[in-house]
Amino acid sequence: MSGSVSSKKTSSCCLPLFSSPIGRKWIVALTGILLILFVIAHLLGNLSIFLGPEAINAYAAKLQDLGALLWVARIGLLLAVFLHIWFTISLWRENLAARPQKYAVKNDLQTTVYARLMRLSGLVVLAFVLFHLAEFTWQAFTPEYKTWVDEQGRHDVYRMVIAGFSSPFVTGFYLLAIGLLAMHLSHGIASLFQTLGITTATMRPLFEKGGRAIAWIIFAGYVSIPLAVFFGILRYPAAACSLCR
Repeated sequence: MSGSVSSKKTSSCCLPLFSSPIGRKWIVALTGILLILFVIAHLLGNLSIFLGPEAINAYAAKLQDLGALLWVARIGLLLAVFLHIWFTISLWRENLAARPQKYAVKNDLQTTVYARLMRLSGLVVLAFVLFHLAEFTWQAFTPEYKTWVDEQGRHDVYRMVIAGFSSPFVTGFYLLAIGLLAMHLSHGIASLFQTLGITTATMRPLFEKGGRAIAWIIFAGYVSIPLAVFFGILRYPAAACSLCR
């Protein structure tokens, strides 16, 4: 009997978090923070490719050595992505339905292009993440990646990345998606601070500028890798890799 009462109390306590607009905004903000931290951590790991094959291959091997913990992290991130998208769309639909009628003239001067493209950029980035996982993590499109190992028997991630970005399609989609991610973050970072009540009307312009700066620094970091492959800064011996430049 006490167990059923306890479960009812728990569900009633959690219900406002999902049912109220404020609760859903907090979920969007908190999952956004988690995803931003992942984006930064992932970037720092990826940039180790500039230290050479040993660094990036060792980094990838350490991640694989996490075993079950790596899958727990992946599932947690996927859950965060799902909640972020689900509640963002839910809030947008509620705001749309709350309007008595569509405005005859949209006052787009009140919002930035980043804000107007939030939903589109988010969905394109999601599609890119799935493609990126299929290309580099699951090697679904290029199965021979699975057979590439370095001299120490580790998966040759260095060779795989250079081969992948030797494809104009992969590189083009990557640059587009990272650009949209930067646009998404430019607006999202300032918005999440507002949702959490950290900013004020006076401080908001500073948070907006800071958000844009962080977003485009992240953009520069990510695109530096395919551009380095394109300009031959990162290369692999042609005799050892038929797919590489």
